[in-house]
Amino acid sequence: MSFAGKAIIVTGASAGIGRELAIALAARGARLALAARRRPELEETAAACRGEAVILPTDLARPDACRALVDGAVAALGGIDAVVHDAGITMHARFDEVRDLSLYETLMRVNYLGPVHVTHRALPHLRARRGLVVAVSSLLGLTGAPTRTGYAASKHALQGFMDSLRLEVAADGIDVLVVSPGFVATGIRARAGHAAVEPRRAMTAAACAARIVDAMARRRREVLIPGSARALQALRLIAPGVVDRFIARAFAGRRP
Repeated sequence: MSFAGKAIIVTGASAGIGRELAIALAARGARLALAARRRPELEETAAACRGEAVILPTDLARPDACRALVDGAVAALGGIDAVVHDAGITMHARFDEVRDLSLYETLMRVNYLGPVHVTHRALPHLRARRGLVVAVSSLLGLTGAPTRTGYAASKHALQGFMDSLRLEVAADGIDVLVVSPGFVATGIRARAGHAAVEPRRAMTAAACAARIVDAMARRRREVLIPGSARALQALRLIAPGVVDRFIARAFAGRRP
């Protein structure tokens, strides 16, 4: 897939992986519609793109805003060749310490239902151009982890939706790519109220974005980052207890 002249929506473009994806795609000649809640940060991303990039401030927790995003992108760019779902929020709390369960509804609205509404509105345009849907999920969309019950559940839902959608739209020439990164230094933890220190060995957002752009160009169906995570998923099938202990240790001490 060549990106030159392609019209691409990127959500979560104000920071982290989304921002780096926008910059990388613009460098390859893509025409972008950048979405996030914070206008000032979107304007900074658009300036860094140095290409055709319109900003569309959007709250993905609102279905009407999701529809408006797609309509605005079509009006500005003349169509849609790809949608990249990167926007997301996380949590850091044991389930028995959560006092307000509306947190779980918010996580589902942003991480799962937002992509559902955007994809539904964009589907006719993607079908017209045999386009691409990209979901930046998480390794926690494939397994669980302590203090991430709501986040992991929302990413499991996103994974299931995209896997099912892929089967439905394959005959229309639409490809669906699910990217599942591990620890990436994006700042999402700080925005969730967690200590701003990123985990050791966290991949940079730019390095993660480069992997995603390569997978988009190849129109792959799934990418696990880092690649060694695939071995962990295979081990989970035969020794789930070992993987549980590994994950528990990996997340130990990361609570506020």
